[in-house]
Amino acid sequence: MQSISVFRKPFVVVVSGPSGVGKSTVVDRVLGRAGHFVASVSLTTRPPRGGELDGVDYFFVTTDEFARRRAAGELLEWAEVHGNLYGTPGAFVGKKLSEGVNVILEIDVQGGMSVKDRYGEAVLIFLLPPSLDALKERLRGRGTDGEDVIRRRLENAKHELTFFDRYEYLVINDDIDRCVDDCLSVIRAEALRRVRAETA
Repeated sequence: MQSISVFRKPFVVVVSGPSGVGKSTVVDRVLGRAGHFVASVSLTTRPPRGGELDGVDYFFVTTDEFARRRAAGELLEWAEVHGNLYGTPGAFVGKKLSEGVNVILEIDVQGGMSVKDRYGEAVLIFLLPPSLDALKERLRGRGTDGEDVIRRRLENAKHELTFFDRYEYLVINDDIDRCVDDCLSVIRAEALRRVRAETA
């Protein structure tokens, strides 16, 4: 009997959602359990925080260097957050895909749309809170922001939630373990799609 070899083409996964929904925690746990996945390393103009390493946590650059790379079309997407610039280097993502490694990006909704334009087969997952009240409690529970900042984040969240219909998958993060399981189910199913397979 002749055997069939199937090669799975690597792909990009975008995880978006409002501030406080738990994106970082979910992505970290997904990376811990999903094989052949790496997190995209973002470019930023903010200074390193304690223990952060260049090229591991972020690529730390000057504002001028960021502007140069943006003008040269080297960024898949970019955004300004609290006065600092963040962007996704296209070369990093392209290199990992060419090596057969899947890439997961934790970015905002505008960035998600930009990545989808570049990689039409990218998988878009939107994380939803159980409710806006629950989101407010999570933001307060951090203990890092004042009421004015929390109010602004909630307003931003309401705006971001208007984009959820542009995402293929909606996952409610009311239980972290179930949320991670749901995201992994999406990733495993997407990896098996016929469009990602090459046979020999």
